[in-house]
Amino acid sequence: MCGILAVLNSTDDSPAMRAKLLALSRRQRHRGPDWSGMHQSGNNFLAHERLAIMDPASGDQPLFNEDKTICVTVNGEIYNYKSLRQHILDKKPNKKFATNSDCEVISHLYELHGEEVASMLDGFFAFVVLDKNTNSFYAARDPLGVTCMYIGWGRDGSVWLSSEMKCIKDDCARFQQFPPGHYYSSKTGEFKRYFNPKFYLDHEAKPERFPSTPLDLVALRTAFETSVKKRMMSDVPFGVLLSGGLDSSLVAAIAARHVATDPSMSTWGRLHSFCIGLPGSPDLAAARKVADYLKTDHHEFTFTVEEGIDAIENVIYHVETFDTTTIRASTPMFLMSRKIKALGVKMVLSGEGSDEVFGGYLYFHKAPNKEEFQAETVRKLQDLFKYDCLRANKATMAWGVEARVPFLDKAFLDVAMSIDPAEKMIDKGKGRIEKYILRKAFDTPEDPYLPAEVLWRQKEQFSDGVGYNWIDGLKAHADTIVSDEQLRQAHHRYPDNTPKTKESYWYRTIFEQHFPQKAAADTVPGGPSVACSTPTAALWDAAWAGKEDPSGRAVAGVHDSAYEAAAAAADVPAAKKAKH
Repeated sequence: MCGILAVLNSTDDSPAMRAKLLALSRRQRHRGPDWSGMHQSGNNFLAHERLAIMDPASGDQPLFNEDKTICVTVNGEIYNYKSLRQHILDKKPNKKFATNSDCEVISHLYELHGEEVASMLDGFFAFVVLDKNTNSFYAARDPLGVTCMYIGWGRDGSVWLSSEMKCIKDDCARFQQFPPGHYYSSKTGEFKRYFNPKFYLDHEAKPERFPSTPLDLVALRTAFETSVKKRMMSDVPFGVLLSGGLDSSLVAAIAARHVATDPSMSTWGRLHSFCIGLPGSPDLAAARKVADYLKTDHHEFTFTVEEGIDAIENVIYHVETFDTTTIRASTPMFLMSRKIKALGVKMVLSGEGSDEVFGGYLYFHKAPNKEEFQAETVRKLQDLFKYDCLRANKATMAWGVEARVPFLDKAFLDVAMSIDPAEKMIDKGKGRIEKYILRKAFDTPEDPYLPAEVLWRQKEQFSDGVGYNWIDGLKAHADTIVSDEQLRQAHHRYPDNTPKTKESYWYRTIFEQHFPQKAAADTVPGGPSVACSTPTAALWDAAWAGKEDPSGRAVAGVHDSAYEAAAAAADVPAAKKAKH
């Protein structure tokens, strides 16, 4: 990944404007510390901060078609670029490519296919194309929003696009997240959704339709293995984030097998894995067990609650949100990414997306029926760009590390989201815990991917798994710096998306210091949530009313260390328990 900034149709084409945009682009140089590029064509500017992963020697941006009438600045990785190159050559046999970059195909595809280009790409991306022939531009974002992008409108009628909000917040009258799975054309001045999988169309149908494909464990396993392998495309050292939970462990297991059969896949000849947690945390112990089993070169990092709290302001500046669960989980990921970059690693595989696809969050235990279960998985996927995708992208890219997420592969989603949702329903009485079918797909005793105790480990949200004292420590710290009166008056200071807890109030005040614009606050989602549920699913259990908390431990009777159970064991009220 990289950092992009584009300003189109500006009324100012002066050298001073160019210098200003170079300075604004530097605000996100952490995303691309390897090289900087700028192309100006009249009153249009395309800037780029490069993180070189594919073709480090010649893939600097912006990129062009042959006659340089099409210019593109790209943040992303295109996994099917080789087949797309061949497609271009079939259409134009004499076509010459200037680089070996996977992203160069975009300029040539736009020349051939125009606005269809986004739907032809398999990968994660955010890009802007400037067409000098028609003095028009085109921008697109990947299907699920794995890659971040914002769009804003200047007071002079210009259009601004950027990987991060910090580059456009001061110069746009209004701005927003660029919707995933859409493209924007200056010819119409409108967004158009190009990503229309069957599970979206079924969810939007009136009446809603639901999938009924019988479960095929082999097809599910094969689709995920293919997804992981394609994301190992890299010309630089890479590794895997390994929390010891099901999702990251499966990614690591598949990657380790692939490296073992083809050592050229890793520039180190052996897969490296990375984990972080408080000393003695659940994730550290579980990850160590998985790493030993897979024989990875494992790197274990620890942090203290105090170190995490010290990093919060930096985390909020980089991740650009005040959402509680995102900040809780982003902080250890932010700290770990700094350590990873120090080891010379630029890319990691990660396990985001599985819980949305398979209903892995613990609140799914309360899903009333298979129809509501399926609807919630679609809602979660459609909103993922506001939460886990944003966290995984920005917490790692704060240090120039790219995170790739195999569970959000288009082909894999077509398989996993077409399965009859009855197969995903949770029934502890029958031994069907969360993500049962994913576990079962990789439960191959004759050739095991993982130890059984890892394959069947209960779901831990990342902010919980790094150590329960992490969340408890954040709450306790917020209690010391936010008064009861401040929280009571929060609706006056923050009438929109009003903080409900001292912890969320604390985060909001820090966010406001960096991003005081109302448009910035409007990019952050709100509403009640239990263990990361959508507001709709928060209504599944009447007992949750007034007890909303994004931690998995909020689901009493499901999580082995639920707040109520832990408090009862100590014979103290749950509210007091959280302060110690």
